[in-house]
Amino acid sequence: MPVLARVIEAAGISTVLVTMVPDLAERIGVPRIVGVEFPFGHTLGHAGEREEQMKVIGDALGVLRDARQPNAVEHLPYEWPDFERWKREWQASEPAPIIAFLLEQRRRARAAE
Repeated sequence: MPVLARVIEAAGISTVLVTMVPDLAERIGVPRIVGVEFPFGHTLGHAGEREEQMKVIGDALGVLRDARQPNAVEHLPYEWPDFERWKREWQASEPAPIIAFLLEQRRRARAAE
């Protein structure tokens, strides 16, 4: 999405990126960034929690309106409840096939060095 934001900005339309990895977006060079401490796939908050999602959207629009400098970064104060437990329960017991394949490729490349 950071690349898309830059393309849209080049067309003269201001953007704000809501992301779980604001440091990466900042390195790539997005004009306005809103960082949230939510799990991937839940950028605006919990599914079905309209009020929570509207707060995030409202805060993001506030950054879009108020940012006075390039590369503005705002970290929102919202936290995912019991994130560590959620992460443990969500994490698969085995890596996805593509991840297993890539890890094996890396292992073989290192062994060949």
